[in-house]
Amino acid sequence: MRRIAVFDTNILISSQISHGKPYQCLELARKRLVDGVTCQEILRELEDKLRHKFVFSGDRVTDILADLLGFLRPVVISSALRVVAADPKDDKVIECAVVADATHVVTGDRRHLLPLRSYRSIQIVSAAEFLAEVATSPEIILEQEQTEETE
Repeated sequence: MRRIAVFDTNILISSQISHGKPYQCLELARKRLVDGVTCQEILRELEDKLRHKFVFSGDRVTDILADLLGFLRPVVISSALRVVAADPKDDKVIECAVVADATHVVTGDRRHLLPLRSYRSIQIVSAAEFLAEVATSPEIILEQEQTEETE
């Protein structure tokens, strides 16, 4: 089964700060082992947080966004879906996943998104859970074997 994942803003931010599990998730999309999807609303939030909260330079933010758009497929959402009553800002992540026919939302949001566990047939998982699940995929096992052979 091909996995289609929406990475929420905190996963995207974490992937830029360290080479931990969020970074590893994005690398799966970069290598085309999973399909990564995003929308302008998620990218706008990412841009805002990187500029204002993490004080990244404008050039660095531009480079990050361009890099992400090199391997994440953008979809257009209407911002009409209402799912996360406790934090309506998270609705964009769920709607992005619905529009993209995603199999997963990968998030670090322990307060609002992770407690949902799923929406329709979309699994809502942490980066660690996503990595554990895809580690058993034939295409991932093959990639790991090929990497080991070249080392």
